[in-house]
Amino acid sequence: MKKIGILFGRERSFPMAFIECVNRRNTYDITAEPVHIDKVIQGAAVEYDVIIDRISHDVPFYRSFLKNAAVCGTAVINNPFWESADEKFFNNCLAVQIGVPVPKTAILPSYELPADTSAESFANLAYPLDWEKIFDYVGFPAYMKPFAGGGWKNVYKLHNSSDFFHLHKETGQLVMLLQEEIVYDAYYRCYCVGGKYVHIMPYEPRNPHHLRYKCNYNPSLDLRHQMEGIVRRLNQYLGYDINSVELAIRDGVPYAIDFCNPVPDADRQSIGDDNFDWIVETAATYAIERAIVHEPGHDNLTWGTFTRRSVNREPLGEMINEKIEQGE
Repeated sequence: MKKIGILFGRERSFPMAFIECVNRRNTYDITAEPVHIDKVIQGAAVEYDVIIDRISHDVPFYRSFLKNAAVCGTAVINNPFWESADEKFFNNCLAVQIGVPVPKTAILPSYELPADTSAESFANLAYPLDWEKIFDYVGFPAYMKPFAGGGWKNVYKLHNSSDFFHLHKETGQLVMLLQEEIVYDAYYRCYCVGGKYVHIMPYEPRNPHHLRYKCNYNPSLDLRHQMEGIVRRLNQYLGYDINSVELAIRDGVPYAIDFCNPVPDADRQSIGDDNFDWIVETAATYAIERAIVHEPGHDNLTWGTFTRRSVNREPLGEMINEKIEQGE
């Protein structure tokens, strides 16, 4: 018998429905349950073949538990090593490299010095920055938001440089992004599971939170195919098993606005019955797939194209030695 665990915090609707869905199917004697932790010993395997992670981004103890489980062979969804390293600015950089349209974006150092640093810690950083060129590149109106994290926290709309200098003071030690505003004709939030299953949801971020999924955007078949292709490409390169991608449509072009959401909203009351049923059923299908192919004691994590492409290169040390021998 193989076992799937789900690790979660305050949410209840998705975890409980996911467990019920897996167990109801009774596939290959695969069962699901809430993860139970009574000790974490280094190098010791856990009882789960697959773990769905919904909380470790907020609980460092859980993140360490999951890394230990992954090292011992558990298929953790999402890969805790990649999720620990990823952030929104890198995502945008990668999108540019793979031809996905994104808003013009610059990253900014924190307004306040990070803890345990001083002005001498930033000898390599020009002060002031070349604000004029940054503003010319991004343009106004613009959005300022944290380079990591989500939930629409600490997001500011800026109309000019005066707004920026006034509001940047409020961000403390947060590292922020300054991002072009995409004035959109339609907006979609897209679930992606397993880098292959895509569900497109009309979404209106300007509405109150409880009304954001209540809008009437209706993409054409061609636009739907474009969005599905973008969502799959981003998640396959990043290596996320579960993620959501937000796409703003401007002049028929989908712009990827936010695609670092590895614990996307999956609460029935928030997303509605149809979307909830899709994410529960699809997550259960994918978790079962991962349990079926799980190999005890092996690396059962998902590694994206970006990571695998780097690993498959000739080792750097050998490349350097070869260049030296060739006199280059």
